[in-house]
This record gives sequence, C-alpha cells and structure tokens, in this order.
Amino acid sequence: MKQYLISIYQPEGGSLPPAELAVVMSDLAKVNEEMQAAGAWVFAGGLHAQSSATVLRHAEGEVLVTDGPFAESKEYLGGITIIQAADLDEALGWARRIAEAIKLPIEVRPFQ
Repeated sequence: MKQYLISIYQPEGGSLPPAELAVVMSDLAKVNEEMQAAGAWVFAGGLHAQSSATVLRHAEGEVLVTDGPFAESKEYLGGITIIQAADLDEALGWARRIAEAIKLPIEVRPFQ
C-alpha cells in the first residue's frame, strides 16, 4: 500500500467559535476512528498557527534561522493526516470524508 499526505489548509484569522469547533472536532474524530478501523490511518495532528513557525534557510554557506512562516499567505498548513491506501482513489475517498468533517481545503499527495 502507498502512503498519502492529506494536508489541511487553515484560513488566516482565527478559528471557529468553541461550540462550532467542538462539532468539527467530533466529526473529525469519527473519521479518524473509521480510518483506524479500516487500517488506513497512520498519523494525524494539528499544527499551531503559522506565527509559531521557525524557518531555516541555507544561504552562502550558512543556515539562517528566522521566526515566522516561510511565505505570507491567506491560508497556512493547519494539520496533516498520513494514510495508507491502495491507490489515489481510495486516498481521495478518505480526504473527501475529512473535508466534509472540517469544511476546509484539503490537498492529497502521495509519498515517493
């Protein structure tokens, strides 16, 4: 089975009100449980806001360390899920379920 990265993109500007966020997190937990039961789930986790990022960049023989995101954007990587799937169609099926649960943009990419 191949492994796929499901990237969840969070719009800048904060999160949902607590009551709405609780529903989203509950729906996402159900999808994660179904993926685990199906043997597809490998790992999942949410990320802190992009302001917490540290960027390392090699330049002129040195590695420079800076605070903040790699690039300014209206959306940032908010979380990831790694799954095992027989093919892209199966991976897209799981990603669709995640997108329905969290109502945010999703990107699916296979590992090499």
